[in-house]
Amino acid sequence: MKSPRFRHFRGFWQRWTAAAALAAAGLMATISTVAAHDEGSGAGKPNVVLILSDDQAWNDYGSMGHPHIRTPHLDRLAAESLLFPRGYVPTSLCCPSLASLITGLYPHEHKITGNEPPRTPGAKGNPYVTDERFRADVETMIAHIDRVPTLPRLLGERGYVSHQSGKWWQGNFSRGGFTSGMTKGFPHPGGRHGDAGLEIGRVGMEPIFDFIDAAGEKPFFVWYAPFLPHTPHTPPERLLQKYAPLTESPHIARYWAMCEWFDETCGQLLGFLDERKLADNTIVVYVTDNGWIQEEAAEGYAVKSKRSPYDGGLRTPIMVRWPGVVKPERVDTPVSSIDIAPTILAACGARVAENLSGINLLDREAVAARKTLFGECHLHNAVDIADPSKNLTYRWCLEDGWKLILPNGENVLQRAGKGAQGTGEVELFRIEEDPFESENLAGRRPEVVERLRRAIDGWWTP
Repeated sequence: MKSPRFRHFRGFWQRWTAAAALAAAGLMATISTVAAHDEGSGAGKPNVVLILSDDQAWNDYGSMGHPHIRTPHLDRLAAESLLFPRGYVPTSLCCPSLASLITGLYPHEHKITGNEPPRTPGAKGNPYVTDERFRADVETMIAHIDRVPTLPRLLGERGYVSHQSGKWWQGNFSRGGFTSGMTKGFPHPGGRHGDAGLEIGRVGMEPIFDFIDAAGEKPFFVWYAPFLPHTPHTPPERLLQKYAPLTESPHIARYWAMCEWFDETCGQLLGFLDERKLADNTIVVYVTDNGWIQEEAAEGYAVKSKRSPYDGGLRTPIMVRWPGVVKPERVDTPVSSIDIAPTILAACGARVAENLSGINLLDREAVAARKTLFGECHLHNAVDIADPSKNLTYRWCLEDGWKLILPNGENVLQRAGKGAQGTGEVELFRIEEDPFESENLAGRRPEVVERLRRAIDGWWTP
């Protein structure tokens, strides 16, 4: 029996032919990853399911080589997908990362750079409850999402109806253009980053399942962003007992168990698509919002992961599954979550906003031709909610196997919290040979530093 809590979360959706959509976008001739497609097979007219992990390192999957964590459902998804194991998010903090994902814009473009506005000096208690100025600043930050295109809004122009579940910082689900969703948003109690939406996965999957069952013949876009494996790390006891003997750290055991719990929920969602015979007509995209390296001796994260400019905070596998249309293969070229919005929009025949910097991941030539990835990290609490440059901690780029990290001195040295604090030195790494960024080569290769610095300044100079 369906939970009363979930019974009212329903929506209506519409479907369109994938081949016509791609032709309308002018991409049929260039997408060499698309397999031969039979118009009569029903594999067109794609629905879209976007799966978002929350605080998980790039190598914490069976398919990415972890020796202990078991993720059979995501491993299967990876095997059935166009897999980019060297994917990146532009920023290593959840709120701006998710905002970039849904808009296809960098944080300095959509202006949502931190999780929250400045805390009022001397304010006590929960500022969402006690501080009127803080609440007003939160609303100003949320309003940034109203002025930019979003995936749900652009897909809505094509007749898609959309559903939000899980992590969501931008107020009520409707602020992002979703036509249905779980998050009521600030000032609802717990509305900081998802309120009722955070029950998805941890409590059950019924809101999404009910929504899909009500869809009929209509196309849909699903945002599945569960609060998993994010803290609190409270996995089912059966999973905790599985991992406890594998490590001396109870904190690591709980985190590993959370990763498998998240994988199980993904299996439930993918299995439901199979059961309803929707998988062939559904594009499934996978990415994580930012990385997480679990501390051994405490509940928190290690310093070279979340909020940092290192791969432990920025790197993620990116997967695109579209049965019968996109050929499953592994592509080791680095790509960005900035690319996900234009990829989905093009595949669905929707309008791709002119100001998007990303490329279509289904366009093999475009993926191969791009030489540089860019990104930016910012303070957790913004100093200035209107001027992204005031909140900057790091800019970074990836080019030809090199990764350059440029710190923004004052914020890095004085204002940044855990993960973003640093010495202020420029760092350069051969990222493929040194994926955990242990040897800074900036002093030995000044010519590379200067070349990549010019590239970063050409992308964005605060």
